[in-house]
Amino acid sequence: MDINNEPMINEEINDREVRLIGKEGEQLGVMSLQQAMAKAEEAGMDLVKIVPGAQPPVCKLMDYDKHRFEQSKREREMRKNQRIVELKEVQLSATIEENDVQTKFKNAVKFLEDGDKVKVSIRFRGRQIAHTNIGMQIMMDFARRIEEYGNVERRPLLEGRHMIMILAPKAEKKSFAERSQERKAMAEAQTAETEKPAEPKAQPKKKVKRESENMI
Repeated sequence: MDINNEPMINEEINDREVRLIGKEGEQLGVMSLQQAMAKAEEAGMDLVKIVPGAQPPVCKLMDYDKHRFEQSKREREMRKNQRIVELKEVQLSATIEENDVQTKFKNAVKFLEDGDKVKVSIRFRGRQIAHTNIGMQIMMDFARRIEEYGNVERRPLLEGRHMIMILAPKAEKKSFAERSQERKAMAEAQTAETEKPAEPKAQPKKKVKRESENMI
């Protein structure tokens, strides 16, 4: 907690009168500082100035040490849950082979599942710059491969001799275990459908001659 942002408490307060709020949030009204201090002492609480800019300033009765501890705990939890999204990079090439594409794909998937964005780049060397359409095809193929794990945040753009595409993780990421269970369930459903016994064909109804027909 930043010490400079801590409120005035108890003897640090020097206003003539304050608007007092009780420990449960109840309004106790405007009173002199001496009266507010007396109520704080009677309740075994601290007098804390929470709105110094008000006229008169607003003070509250509270256990300030406990308040600081709980606030510090909340701030630690918030920092713990916050994660800085990084921009990772995967480099392709205009002449990349399939096994290298698979390696780059696995790296990109790992980055996206960790919650990071991925910069996919291709550097055109020498005369390759005259065939940027090949690089575009490679980029779009890579985007199609990765669509289960991420979205194209910025479509491939040529910047000098570099073509750059930005991928962002999907808002809701499923774990490998969840995807494995989904694939297993789909496979089981397909197997059950295949092994399902065929329904017996309906036997044609026998034609019953009417008495009138027998008379012909």
